[in-house]
Amino acid sequence: MFTGIVQGIAQVATVERLAGLHRISLRFPENFIDGIAIGASVSVNGACLTVTEAWPESHLAAFDVMMETLRVTTLGELQEGSPVNVERAARIGDEIGGHLLSGHVHCMARVSSIEEPENNRRIAFSVPHAWRPYLISKGYIAVDGASLTIAELTSDGFAVYLIPETLRATRFGALDEGDHVNIEIDHQTQTIIDTLNRLDLVPRGAD
Repeated sequence: MFTGIVQGIAQVATVERLAGLHRISLRFPENFIDGIAIGASVSVNGACLTVTEAWPESHLAAFDVMMETLRVTTLGELQEGSPVNVERAARIGDEIGGHLLSGHVHCMARVSSIEEPENNRRIAFSVPHAWRPYLISKGYIAVDGASLTIAELTSDGFAVYLIPETLRATRFGALDEGDHVNIEIDHQTQTIIDTLNRLDLVPRGAD
Protein backbone atom coordinates (compact mmCIF):
# COMPACT_ATOMS: atom_id res chain seq x y z
CA MET A 1 0.00 0.00 0.00
CA PHE A 2 1.00 3.63 -0.54
CA THR A 3 -0.07 6.93 0.99
CA GLY A 4 -0.28 9.03 -2.18
CA ILE A 5 2.38 11.43 -0.88
CA VAL A 6 5.13 11.54 -3.51
CA GLN A 7 8.51 11.22 -1.78
CA GLY A 8 10.70 12.30 -4.65
CA ILE A 9 11.34 12.51 -8.37
CA ALA A 10 13.54 9.80 -9.90
CA GLN A 11 15.10 9.81 -13.36
CA VAL A 12 15.01 6.89 -15.77
CA ALA A 13 18.61 5.75 -16.17
CA THR A 14 18.13 2.91 -18.66
CA VAL A 15 15.31 1.15 -20.52
CA GLU A 16 15.96 -2.36 -21.81
CA ARG A 17 13.21 -3.64 -24.10
CA LEU A 18 13.11 -7.43 -23.82
CA ALA A 19 10.66 -10.07 -25.05
CA GLY A 20 7.53 -9.71 -22.93
CA LEU A 21 8.82 -6.96 -20.62
CA HIS A 22 10.81 -3.80 -20.20
CA ARG A 23 13.62 -3.72 -17.66
CA ILE A 24 14.04 -0.20 -16.37
CA SER A 25 16.52 1.25 -13.92
CA LEU A 26 15.88 4.46 -12.01
CA ARG A 27 18.26 6.90 -10.38
CA PHE A 28 16.67 7.98 -7.11
CA PRO A 29 17.24 10.99 -4.87
CA GLU A 30 20.06 10.57 -2.36
CA ASN A 31 19.24 8.14 0.48
CA PHE A 32 15.86 7.22 -1.05
CA ILE A 33 16.69 3.53 -1.48
CA ASP A 34 18.96 3.13 1.55
CA GLY A 35 18.16 -0.23 3.15
CA ILE A 36 15.87 -1.30 0.33
CA ALA A 37 15.60 -5.06 -0.26
CA ILE A 38 15.14 -7.08 -3.42
CA GLY A 39 11.40 -7.70 -3.70
CA ALA A 40 10.43 -4.39 -2.09
CA SER A 41 7.60 -2.38 -3.64
CA VAL A 42 8.02 1.11 -5.06
CA SER A 43 5.32 3.26 -6.65
CA VAL A 44 6.61 4.58 -9.98
CA ASN A 45 4.18 7.12 -11.45
CA GLY A 46 1.50 5.35 -9.43
CA ALA A 47 2.27 1.81 -10.58
CA CYS A 48 3.48 -0.65 -7.94
CA LEU A 49 6.76 -2.19 -9.14
CA THR A 50 9.04 -4.76 -7.51
CA VAL A 51 12.74 -4.11 -7.02
CA THR A 52 14.75 -6.77 -8.88
CA GLU A 53 18.22 -5.29 -8.36
CA ALA A 54 19.55 -2.40 -6.30
CA TRP A 55 22.78 -0.42 -6.08
CA PRO A 56 22.18 1.99 -3.16
CA GLU A 57 25.69 3.40 -3.36
CA SER A 58 24.81 4.65 -6.86
CA HIS A 59 21.19 5.48 -5.92
CA LEU A 60 20.01 3.02 -8.60
CA ALA A 61 17.41 0.25 -8.61
CA ALA A 62 15.99 -1.90 -11.40
CA PHE A 63 12.47 -3.15 -12.10
CA ASP A 64 10.89 -5.57 -14.60
CA VAL A 65 7.69 -4.18 -16.13
CA MET A 66 5.43 -6.82 -17.66
CA MET A 67 3.42 -6.43 -20.87
CA GLU A 68 0.07 -5.95 -19.11
CA THR A 69 1.50 -3.13 -17.03
CA LEU A 70 3.00 -1.57 -20.14
CA ARG A 71 -0.41 -1.81 -21.83
CA VAL A 72 -2.49 -0.09 -19.14
CA THR A 73 0.03 2.49 -17.87
CA THR A 74 2.36 5.15 -19.21
CA LEU A 75 5.46 3.14 -18.23
CA GLY A 76 5.82 1.90 -21.79
CA GLU A 77 6.46 5.52 -22.84
CA LEU A 78 9.41 6.01 -20.49
CA GLN A 79 12.74 6.95 -22.02
CA GLU A 80 16.17 7.61 -20.57
CA GLY A 81 15.98 10.84 -18.61
CA SER A 82 12.21 10.75 -18.05
CA PRO A 83 11.21 12.05 -14.59
CA VAL A 84 8.88 9.86 -12.52
CA ASN A 85 7.08 10.30 -9.20
CA VAL A 86 8.23 7.73 -6.63
CA GLU A 87 7.09 6.55 -3.22
CA ARG A 88 8.27 3.61 -1.14
CA ALA A 89 5.64 1.26 0.29
CA ALA A 90 3.98 2.47 3.48
CA ARG A 91 4.92 0.89 6.80
CA ILE A 92 2.70 0.34 9.81
CA GLY A 93 2.56 3.58 11.74
CA ASP A 94 3.31 5.85 8.78
CA GLU A 95 1.19 9.00 8.56
CA ILE A 96 -1.42 8.80 5.79
CA GLY A 97 -1.13 12.31 4.43
CA GLY A 98 -3.10 11.57 1.28
CA HIS A 99 -5.33 8.51 0.89
CA LEU A 100 -4.51 4.82 0.71
CA LEU A 101 -3.45 3.61 -2.74
CA SER A 102 -2.87 0.10 -4.00
CA GLY A 103 -0.52 1.03 -6.83
CA HIS A 104 -2.86 -0.67 -9.33
CA VAL A 105 -3.48 1.73 -12.21
CA HIS A 106 -7.04 1.75 -13.55
CA CYS A 107 -6.50 3.77 -16.72
CA MET A 108 -4.48 6.46 -18.42
CA ALA A 109 -5.68 10.05 -18.80
CA ARG A 110 -4.55 12.81 -21.15
CA VAL A 111 -3.68 16.36 -20.14
CA SER A 112 -6.33 18.36 -21.98
CA SER A 113 -5.45 21.86 -20.77
CA ILE A 114 -3.08 23.72 -18.46
CA GLU A 115 -3.69 27.16 -16.98
CA GLU A 116 -1.30 29.21 -14.86
CA PRO A 117 -3.25 31.41 -12.40
CA GLU A 118 -1.07 33.23 -9.87
CA ASN A 119 0.75 30.87 -7.47
CA ASN A 120 -0.88 27.68 -8.70
CA ARG A 121 -1.48 25.56 -11.78
CA ARG A 122 -4.79 24.24 -13.07
CA ILE A 123 -4.46 20.99 -14.99
CA ALA A 124 -7.45 19.34 -16.67
CA PHE A 125 -7.41 15.67 -17.63
CA SER A 126 -9.48 13.77 -20.19
CA VAL A 127 -10.47 10.38 -18.75
CA PRO A 128 -11.77 7.32 -20.68
CA HIS A 129 -15.57 7.27 -20.62
CA ALA A 130 -15.84 4.02 -18.66
CA TRP A 131 -14.09 5.59 -15.65
CA ARG A 132 -15.87 8.96 -15.56
CA PRO A 133 -18.74 7.75 -13.30
CA TYR A 134 -16.20 7.33 -10.50
CA LEU A 135 -15.14 10.99 -10.62
CA ILE A 136 -16.71 13.05 -7.85
CA SER A 137 -16.17 16.76 -7.29
CA LYS A 138 -14.01 17.26 -4.15
CA GLY A 139 -13.34 13.51 -4.09
CA TYR A 140 -9.97 11.77 -4.07
CA ILE A 141 -8.05 10.79 -7.19
CA ALA A 142 -4.50 9.53 -7.66
CA VAL A 143 -2.58 10.96 -10.61
CA ASP A 144 0.83 9.40 -11.23
CA GLY A 145 0.77 8.16 -7.65
CA ALA A 146 -0.03 11.53 -6.07
CA SER A 147 -3.15 11.84 -3.94
CA LEU A 148 -5.09 14.84 -5.26
CA THR A 149 -8.52 16.36 -4.75
CA ILE A 150 -10.76 16.76 -7.77
CA ALA A 151 -11.42 20.51 -7.89
CA GLU A 152 -14.10 20.34 -10.56
CA LEU A 153 -15.58 18.02 -13.14
CA THR A 154 -15.27 18.80 -16.83
CA SER A 155 -17.14 17.52 -19.87
CA ASP A 156 -14.63 14.71 -20.37
CA GLY A 157 -12.87 14.32 -17.03
CA PHE A 158 -11.71 16.51 -14.17
CA ALA A 159 -9.40 19.35 -13.15
CA VAL A 160 -7.05 19.88 -10.22
CA TYR A 161 -5.31 22.96 -8.81
CA LEU A 162 -1.70 22.47 -7.71
CA ILE A 163 0.21 24.69 -5.30
CA PRO A 164 3.91 25.52 -5.80
CA GLU A 165 5.02 22.89 -3.25
CA THR A 166 3.21 20.12 -5.15
CA LEU A 167 4.74 21.31 -8.41
CA ARG A 168 8.19 21.30 -6.79
CA ALA A 169 7.85 17.84 -5.26
CA THR A 170 6.35 16.06 -8.27
CA ARG A 171 6.76 15.89 -12.01
CA PHE A 172 3.54 17.88 -12.54
CA GLY A 173 5.44 21.08 -13.14
CA ALA A 174 6.89 19.53 -16.31
CA LEU A 175 3.60 18.26 -17.77
CA ASP A 176 2.47 19.58 -21.15
CA GLU A 177 -0.86 19.41 -22.93
CA GLY A 178 -1.21 16.03 -24.61
CA ASP A 179 0.92 14.18 -22.05
CA HIS A 180 -0.49 11.03 -20.48
CA VAL A 181 -0.68 10.17 -16.78
CA ASN A 182 -1.70 7.14 -14.73
CA ILE A 183 -4.98 7.22 -12.83
CA GLU A 184 -5.99 5.19 -9.80
CA ILE A 185 -9.62 5.68 -8.81
CA ASP A 186 -10.38 5.95 -5.09
CA HIS A 187 -11.36 2.42 -4.10
CA GLN A 188 -14.03 3.47 -1.61
CA THR A 189 -15.71 5.61 -4.26
CA GLN A 190 -15.52 2.77 -6.77
CA THR A 191 -17.04 0.30 -4.31
CA ILE A 192 -19.93 2.63 -3.44
CA ILE A 193 -20.72 3.44 -7.09
CA ASP A 194 -20.54 -0.21 -8.13
CA THR A 195 -22.78 -1.25 -5.23
CA LEU A 196 -25.37 1.39 -6.10
CA ASN A 197 -25.29 0.28 -9.73
CA ARG A 198 -25.86 -3.35 -8.75
CA LEU A 199 -28.82 -2.27 -6.62
CA ASP A 200 -30.02 -0.01 -9.45
CA LEU A 201 -29.92 3.01 -7.13
CA VAL A 202 -27.83 5.31 -9.32
CA PRO A 203 -30.13 7.95 -10.93
CA ARG A 204 -30.35 7.60 -14.68
CA GLY A 205 -28.06 10.05 -16.41
CA ALA A 206 -25.80 10.39 -13.35
CA ASP A 207 -22.86 9.03 -15.33
